[in-house]
Amino acid sequence: MNWYVVHTYSGFEEKVKQSIEERVKQKGLEGKIGRILVPKEKVLVMKGRGRREAERKFYPGYILVEIAPREDNRIDEETWLLIKNTMKVTGFVGGLNPIPVPEEEVKAIMQQMEQGPPQVMYTQFDKNDQVKIIDGPFANFVGFVDEVDMDHGRLRVLVSIFGRQTPVDLSFTQAEKI
Repeated sequence: MNWYVVHTYSGFEEKVKQSIEERVKQKGLEGKIGRILVPKEKVLVMKGRGRREAERKFYPGYILVEIAPREDNRIDEETWLLIKNTMKVTGFVGGLNPIPVPEEEVKAIMQQMEQGPPQVMYTQFDKNDQVKIIDGPFANFVGFVDEVDMDHGRLRVLVSIFGRQTPVDLSFTQAEKI
């Protein structure tokens, strides 16, 4: 089987995956269509004092579908139409004659999905944002973000102490945006 990229409406990747799986069962095409992947990874999102895990899609608006090609290495018409006529699908990447994705690329995507990158953090902090320190020895001080270190989940905040700007190193959880 070969992997093909299918373009969908962004945000509807999971629904398209479910629709294709249901239609494959209804039409009895399990031998022609294999796995369907929505490439995504888990990320850590920091918001205020809380942290939560979320999923982020690698390729919003695209899914990968494993399809058994004909002898001439093309998708047969029945399979092509089943996928193309699924709600929220705009078509195959490559149009009428889609080209399979090289196996190495699919393996790399699957590996990234399983292992994931080092824990990615998204935060609402940007340079020059005004923040209130909510934890530690400088609790209740107000300052401005001087530097955001995404790799280590740290902030450098400039706080006015005795009229002088003093840098304070904090974790994301020790400050909240005002």
